[in-house]
Amino acid sequence: MEIEQAKDRLCVALDVDSLAEAKKIVKRLKDYVGVFKVGFQLFTKEGPKAVDAIKKLGGNVFLDLKFHDIPNTVAGAARMATQLGVTMFNIHAAGGSEMMRAAVDAAGDEAVKLGVNRPIILAVTVLTSINDEIIKDELCVSNDVKKQVVHLAKLAQASNLSGVVASPKEIVAIRNECGENFLILTPGIRPAWSAGKDDQKRITTPADAVSMGANYIVVGRPILKADKPEEAAMKILQEIVNSDKG
Repeated sequence: MEIEQAKDRLCVALDVDSLAEAKKIVKRLKDYVGVFKVGFQLFTKEGPKAVDAIKKLGGNVFLDLKFHDIPNTVAGAARMATQLGVTMFNIHAAGGSEMMRAAVDAAGDEAVKLGVNRPIILAVTVLTSINDEIIKDELCVSNDVKKQVVHLAKLAQASNLSGVVASPKEIVAIRNECGENFLILTPGIRPAWSAGKDDQKRITTPADAVSMGANYIVVGRPILKADKPEEAAMKILQEIVNSDKG
């Protein structure tokens, strides 16, 4: 794997408060990053213009709004995401197969009308802030985290989604059950040289995530909080390249 291929697999989380700050980051990092993640924080403040601004600067967008509602409502949101021209967006697998299929169908129909490629649609399985204790004691799910993630991944695959969002700890299990063509986007990435794990409980390094089979890795604070974000991003790209060689 070369640096350019590694770049396509790196997604940077634009968890910032303003469009001005987001644009500054995109300008600095677009040569090192394949996809920029727009989540609740930035989208709530700036709305669709954040997506437009990133695209105009040459960046691809992962719209991380985790749609989870009745099928008709999620279908409408999927159409709007497709109109925005995002590269990928996500929905909650916990919404069930009918909801997931509605999103896929709506995005596909809208893409045909617009003459564009349908966005990659990923299902959120279990948030990386949740561990076995929380899933059993608070959410009353009988499965442990790994079993629940695999269960939801298989449900998403049967519902024609492109892949899932899952922590590094479940990559191998998902690969074994869903095959090589099912996409896995992995948050909870912390380089060994980055201090702290913040609020995420199921984490690993970029090299380990890619070597286990992640197609995309999401990195936020280790790059955004670095003194030199470009150098931090390049270090991660080199880790991805080296993991492939290993």
